[in-house]
Order: sequence, then C-alpha cells, then structure tokens
Amino acid sequence: MTWIGIFLLGNLFAQQKISLTSPNEEIVLSVTVSDRIYYDVSYNKEILLENNSLDLNVSGTILGKNPKLTGQKKQQVNETLTPVVPFKFSTVQNHYNQLTLSFKGNYKVEFRAFDDGIAYRSITSLPGEIEVMDEGVNLNFPADYLLHLQQPKQFKTAYEEFYSHENSTEWTGQEHMALLPFLIDTRKGYKILLSESDLSDYPCLFLKGDKENSVTSTFPKVPLEFGEEGDRSLKILKEADYIAKTSGKRSFPWRYFVITKEDKQLIENTMTYKLATKNVLKNTDWIQPGQVTWEWWNAASPYGPDVDFVAGFNLETCKYYIDFASHYGIPYLIMDEGWAMSTRDPYTPNPKVNVHELIEYGKEKNVGIILWLTWLVVENNPDVFKTFSEWGVKGVKIDFMDRSDQWMVNYYERVAEEAAKYNILVDYHGSFKPAGLEYKYPHVLSYEGVRGLEQMGGCPPDNTIYLPFMRNAVGPVDFTPGAMINMQPEVYGARRPNSGSMETRTFQLALFVLFESGLQMLCDNPTLYYRNDECTQFITQVPVTWDETKALVAETGEVVVVAKRKGSKWYIGGITNGTERELSLNLDFLGKNKTFQMTYFEDGINAGRQAMDYRRKNKAVKSTDTLQIKMARNGGFAAVIE
Repeated sequence: MTWIGIFLLGNLFAQQKISLTSPNEEIVLSVTVSDRIYYDVSYNKEILLENNSLDLNVSGTILGKNPKLTGQKKQQVNETLTPVVPFKFSTVQNHYNQLTLSFKGNYKVEFRAFDDGIAYRSITSLPGEIEVMDEGVNLNFPADYLLHLQQPKQFKTAYEEFYSHENSTEWTGQEHMALLPFLIDTRKGYKILLSESDLSDYPCLFLKGDKENSVTSTFPKVPLEFGEEGDRSLKILKEADYIAKTSGKRSFPWRYFVITKEDKQLIENTMTYKLATKNVLKNTDWIQPGQVTWEWWNAASPYGPDVDFVAGFNLETCKYYIDFASHYGIPYLIMDEGWAMSTRDPYTPNPKVNVHELIEYGKEKNVGIILWLTWLVVENNPDVFKTFSEWGVKGVKIDFMDRSDQWMVNYYERVAEEAAKYNILVDYHGSFKPAGLEYKYPHVLSYEGVRGLEQMGGCPPDNTIYLPFMRNAVGPVDFTPGAMINMQPEVYGARRPNSGSMETRTFQLALFVLFESGLQMLCDNPTLYYRNDECTQFITQVPVTWDETKALVAETGEVVVVAKRKGSKWYIGGITNGTERELSLNLDFLGKNKTFQMTYFEDGINAGRQAMDYRRKNKAVKSTDTLQIKMARNGGFAAVIE
C-alpha cells in the first residue's frame, strides 16, 4: 500500500459520518466525527446550517474535542402526548428519528430529527459533581441570513428588549449578544427558530456574534456571593469561573431548531413541549387556568355613576373588581404591589385592602385571589406558600428575577415544586422565556419575558407583530392585552390611569385568541369594559386552553391570522403591522355539510385614523366558504364560530 493509500485509509477512519433524517425525509442532519463533533442541517437537499460544532467543557476537559466514537444507536419514536395544560393542542403527536452517539470518556450526544426541526443534547455519566466551565453551541451560516433577535446589554435582563433585525454577515464580534428565542430567516424560503427545552440545574443559553458569518454560545456564570440591592433584588458580588456545578450523571438541556418552509409552522410548533420533562405532579385536578382581572395597569381607578366610593388600592375598589370578574365569569383577580404593608413582608396585609376579607368575598363570587410578590420575599420566606394556602390564596405572580444563571434557574424550579405542595398557581414575571418547566410543573401557567402592554408607549405594534413567531412560539406569554383606549402610534399619548394601546380595538380583541397564556389578563378598567360590553362579552368567552391550533395566514413581522378550536367552537384572531390588508381566509377547517354562525369584529372604516372604530357583525358560514376580511393598519380581526 502506498503512503497515499495509508493516508486516505487513516482519514476514512478519522472522519466518521452519520446521517439522520426526519420521518418525512425532508430534513437531514449529517453528523461528522473528526477533531470535533460537527453537523450540517439541510431541508429538501438545501444546506441551511453547515459545519456547526458542539462541545462541553468539564473542568478543563473538552468533551467533543478529538472525540472517540464507541457506539451509535438509531431508533424511531411515534407517540401521542397529552399535556395537562394544552396551550396549543389537547393531543400532540411526537414523531421523530433519534441518533445516540456514545464516546470514550463517558459521554453521549443525542440527536432527534422531527418533520419540523432538529434537536440535540449532551449526556454525561461522570462520577460525583462536575463543574461545567462552558458549552460550545457554534453555528455557521452558508449565506447572508436575516436574524431577528433581542439584544440585552448584559446577562441581567427581563427579556423585554425590542426586536432588532440584523444581517448575519454584519452581526459579528463580541460586543453583540442575543437571548433566546432567536429567529433566522435564510432568505431562501426557510426559517429557523432556535430555543431550548428541559432547562434544569443549568443556566440559560445566550448567543453572541462570532467571526465570519457565525454565532456562538455564551452563558452567565454561577454567582457565589450576593449583596443587598433594594427590596426586590440582590447584587452579585462574586462569580465562579464556571457556568454550572451539577451532577456528573445527567442529561443537559435540549438545543432545538424549528425549521420551517412556511411561517405557519412557527405558530403551530410544539417543540418545547415535546422535549420537556413531562408532568411530575400526581394530582393536577386543582390546576385551573383562566382569565384574570388586573388593577395595576389602570391604577385601580374605576369611575362613573355606579362607583360611590373613593377609588384606589383599597377594599371597596378591589371588591368592585371582584364584582366585575364575577359578572363576566372571570375566575381570578390579581392584586399587584400594595396588597401587603411591605414588599419585604408577605404575612402582613395592608389594612386598606384587607386581603382576608377579599378572599372570603371572592369565594362568594367564585373569584379566586392571586397575589403579587417579589422573588426575593419568596426566597426569604420559605413558608409563604403554606401560609397563602391557609388563607385561601389561589396563586402568585412572582416578579423581578431578571437573571438566568444556574442559581436563578434552580430558583424557578424550587418555587414551582414548593408551590405545588400547597396547590398554588404560579405566574413568573420579570422572567426569562419558557423552557419546559411549565410542562414538568403544569401549575406554572405563564411567564412574562416579553415587551408587553404594560410598557404602553413602549409597546408598538411593529414589535408586537413578531411575538407569535418568536416569543409565544416557545411557550405561554403574559402580555396583558385588553386595552379599551386605542390610538394609532403617531397620535399616541396615554398614561395611568387612562392607559392605552397603540393599535386598533380589534387588534386588542384578537390578542386573546392569538396569544397563549394559562393566566390571560384583562389589563383595563372595569368601567371601560362595562361601557364596551360587546367587546368584553367576546373577550371573556375566549378560552385559555385549546384542542387545536391552525395558522391561516402567517408572514413574520407582517401579518398573522390563527384559528383555534375548543370543543365545537372555533375562534379566529388576526393582527397586522402598519400595512392595511385585505385577506382571504379558507374555512375548510370547519365541519363539512354544516352551517355555522360567526360573530366577528372588524376594523371600522375610520380605524386607520381613529383606532377605536370597529364593527361587530354576524353571518352564516360553511366549510366551503372563503372569508374576505379587511384590516386597517395596526389593526386586527376577531371572531367566534359556533
């Protein structure tokens, strides 16, 4: 054998290539094991991501550097999953092909290929505790892609940055950082949504610009020492040089890529759920998702002839909110900051509010009470859920975490586990995005982690239009919709107590169908809801859990219309950006050979100028019909079909 033959034979053994295809064979994941573990991703034979690499640095040993493959296993799974809280579907088909690669050094990498994307995770079987110094998630783009992303200036963030839109060839250098979810437009007809699931005992993944049209991972370090920083946070005084200290025998979070040839698939995807640890609670009968009335956004300021008391954060006003909730069948009232005498003391209610009397009053009216807390007061008072359960509190809204290091990720899980012992629902505010905990502990019903309507003038429709394709595509979102004062952006001017939105009235109605949240807040003043009764009647009949979700129209950053089914009823919600639109909706999702009654709300003829202009109409429809709708700029469409 010549030296050339020996070289080629050695190179053949050195480079091992294994392919994994999706069940429908459209997506192909090609793994190359050489000096690193590399992988390419193609869709219909077109390379979308190439020469990506992955590794795990454990105490200075890089698992994935000069890897020695010791075994491989392939299997196919096709199962039906049933989520406790169905945000999109009451049943989810989990169909994938799996490749598990085993390596010398007691670690594995597990890949899965679905019809709508791919995912991978590392698995280690190492003794004792390990220190993870870093994890390499390295992505290379074969062309100049368009990146849709949020760019925090530091790891301390509430995930509320505006979306920005960058060319991948220009988003380079260490000064750039992005949080998840991260949306990639290949400009070839495909989009890739990157996020993570089964996040536990590990920090959240961030991405940063790298060199030559690529991105790489970065993570917050483990905090070691804390100092005082007011009543709702702690200052990190010292950090470790590692990102996680954890068990050596474990699986790490899934890194997943929803890969779509139609933007509709982003809306309908269930990847976070399919990869999450499933429900660990033995009893879930007590978990009751629902809508919530809320007093903060409108400054607890009902008014008018039926208000014969001084409004404000007091007992009479809160009873008025409970009466309002009872009238419309809203199951919960959130009492925000001010219900307690101090944000540091969750055991001493403000006597002006009298939580105990309100809880009893709410029971009479079939309205449960949810209390706002800072994360710090929960951490400092481990018996708070036991106490709240004894009081009769139904849930908590926990705020201002603003971090996603390993310590804080563990905090979320500790809180969820403790709250479950006492049948307390949880809504995380000031939070990172959902990453699977809401399925492991299904009483975690929502997360903020969004530039929501509480920002008022800082919540423009040209940013909100991306949420169904990005933030809400990975899990429930506490956006707090429902504004009854509506203005077009160029004439916007609102502040509490007369808070308002920058879109049309119909846009706001549509959000109750469009946005997923197990605790869906009605942000506005009961006075305005009473005065706009037909809008309120529509809002309060919209479910918060669904049997089926079907995207009808979807163009990222432009327009989205979604139909959702609960039982035999269908609801439609659609919104557009600053462009007025006429759309044709195919109603073939309705039952055949039947006639349905549709009640719908559309933008009025002057909604492009006066955003509160709308029309409510009724018509008979069939599955063979094509529905013509018109949306004003920053407008919407909302309907119920039964």
